[in-house]
Amino acid sequence: MEFAALWLLVRGIGALPRPLARAVGIGLGHLVRMLHSKLRRVGLRNLELAFPELPLAERGRILRGVYTSLGRQLAEFCLLPHLTLENAHDVIVYEGLEHYRAAQAQGRGVLFLTGHLGAWELSSFFHSLSGHPLLIVMRGLDNPLVNAFVNRIRTRHGNTTFDKDNYVRGLLAAMRRNESVGILMDTNMTPPQGVFVDFFGIPACTPGGLARIALHTDAVVVPGFALWDASIGKFKMTFAPRLEMVRTGDPEVDVVVNTQRCTAVIEHFIRQYPDQWLWVHRRWKTRPGGSPPLY
Repeated sequence: MEFAALWLLVRGIGALPRPLARAVGIGLGHLVRMLHSKLRRVGLRNLELAFPELPLAERGRILRGVYTSLGRQLAEFCLLPHLTLENAHDVIVYEGLEHYRAAQAQGRGVLFLTGHLGAWELSSFFHSLSGHPLLIVMRGLDNPLVNAFVNRIRTRHGNTTFDKDNYVRGLLAAMRRNESVGILMDTNMTPPQGVFVDFFGIPACTPGGLARIALHTDAVVVPGFALWDASIGKFKMTFAPRLEMVRTGDPEVDVVVNTQRCTAVIEHFIRQYPDQWLWVHRRWKTRPGGSPPLY
């Protein structure tokens, strides 16, 4: 039933003209907002933690924007099979591509630092369509039929996915081949895979794998996000300058320091586009020892 519903959704929305598809996707996003009170509560709690200075009405406005962003991404995901080199730039354009190209030219592999901000599914698809396939670290979906269906779309133009629970060997090999690996680095983790760093001033258990791999292989870390720009009515696939790794001589300290630096970059972009981040995820669920729960 879950697979059939997704297949019908992708086929149905994907058959619509893009403006109508986006309208339908955004409508579905807000339907979820109205029906799923638990997600609303988590979103408002996260916004209270991150932006205590904002009035409740402003936090509510940001949260409504999150559902608009998710609905827009749903529509774009359904339309991915129709995205081609000829029509892609009506939907998304590059900004700062020279940062990615300079990183790739180093020949040491590229770690594409990103998060659940903007249209992360569109970003990897567009990048591969443009001749830059990625290896994508992800958690497999619980339903194997749904997982296979989604992955067929994600990998249509050369992307490869591998599970985050078995990725170290694959990452090391990818860096040796000067490939690019996309890592979503803004989800709650548990030790020892996660290390505590500040995120909006609150300790957050954060994936430490990117920092470990970068320090071990000397791969180049480049932040990138596909952000909706209402002024042009398109997404901007935005790459920031490479993030230099700090080496103190203590490997474990280095992992924490550099994970903090990566997290600070993600926070910087979220602060610019707060209504495009996934506030409905319990980002601060794992707490340092002895700390009270936040949810």
